[in-house]
Amino acid sequence: MRRRALIDPAARERGFTLIEVMVSLVVLSIGLLGIGKLVLFSARANDSAYLRGQATEMAYEILDNMRGNRATAMQQGYDTALATVPSNPGSCIASACSETTLAQYDVYMWKTRVAAALPSGQASVVTAGSPTTATITVRWDDAVAQSTFAGAPVGVAQPMTVVLETVL
Repeated sequence: MRRRALIDPAARERGFTLIEVMVSLVVLSIGLLGIGKLVLFSARANDSAYLRGQATEMAYEILDNMRGNRATAMQQGYDTALATVPSNPGSCIASACSETTLAQYDVYMWKTRVAAALPSGQASVVTAGSPTTATITVRWDDAVAQSTFAGAPVGVAQPMTVVLETVL
């Protein structure tokens, strides 16, 4: 019994600090994985918000063009269906053009920008009623963010839509 009392207490606890270090590394690793997942969610949310902001800006862009050419807009000169691709009427920058050609040019340039700026971007304009009401729709595929937040399957298109309705 006396011999055990003489053994150094630090010698009996040999290896215990190594276990503490390993446990703290496991806890730290789990925390870092959580932070990584949070950064991934944040990046996808920022991407989705950016696309929504772009779509809203583009809806206001065509509305500004319509207000600049109000007479043609009220006669449905800016109307275009969602999936149609308008033909290029030629440039109105270098030469003067009619109000109808200007409307066609505005719609062509606008739909080209929507298709370039948004994934699977499409847009439409519908004017109707009295007083004339313009309904502008911008649609794009937000599958990356929706697969993260809504639990949608990866690779399946998830169309998002911004609709702007105003009286001309």
